[in-house]
Amino acid sequence: MGTEKLDRLAAGRTYAEWFGLLDEWGAPGQEFQEISAWLRQEHQLSAWWAQKLIVEYEQARGIRPAGARKDGTLTVGASKTVNVGVEQLYRAVTEDRESWLPDLELRERTSRTNKSTRFDNADGTRVSFTFEAKDTGKSAIAVEHELIPDPEQAQQLKQFWQQRLAALKTTLEN
Repeated sequence: MGTEKLDRLAAGRTYAEWFGLLDEWGAPGQEFQEISAWLRQEHQLSAWWAQKLIVEYEQARGIRPAGARKDGTLTVGASKTVNVGVEQLYRAVTEDRESWLPDLELRERTSRTNKSTRFDNADGTRVSFTFEAKDTGKSAIAVEHELIPDPEQAQQLKQFWQQRLAALKTTLEN
C-alpha cells in the first residue's frame, strides 16, 4: 500500500490535500496550538494526527527543520542489531559504557530493565536507549539524542552515535 493511500485512510486526505487546506487557512505564522485546535475542531483529527500533520507540514514548507521540535531543538537517532542477548546489550549501556562510549558524562534519569534507559548529558541534552530482543542471541538497540541546539551539532551527533553503536557491536561480538 502506497504512502498516499495510507495517509488517506488514516486522516481522510493525502498530505498534499492537507497542506493545501493549511495554506488556504493561513497556517504559516500560526502557533502550533492554534493549528492543532483548528485541525481537531474543524476536521475532527485526533491530537496525534494533528501533531503529525503539523510537523510534516512545517517541514515540507521549510518552517521547521527535519528532526526539530517545536522549541527549535533537534533530535537525532541511530540503531544497530547486535549478536548478543538483550540482557548483555542492556548491561553494556547501563554498567559497562567505558569500553565503547568514553568521555561522555551521562547521569541516569530512568530505566526499565532490558527495555529502556534515559540519561541527562552534562551539556544539557538528553540521551535515551531502547532495547529489543530479536532471535535467540540477537537484539537491537536504538539511541535518541534530544534537545540539541543547532543543526551542525545534530549532524555531528548523528555520526557520533552511528560510530559509537558500531563500536558497541564490535566490543560485544568479539
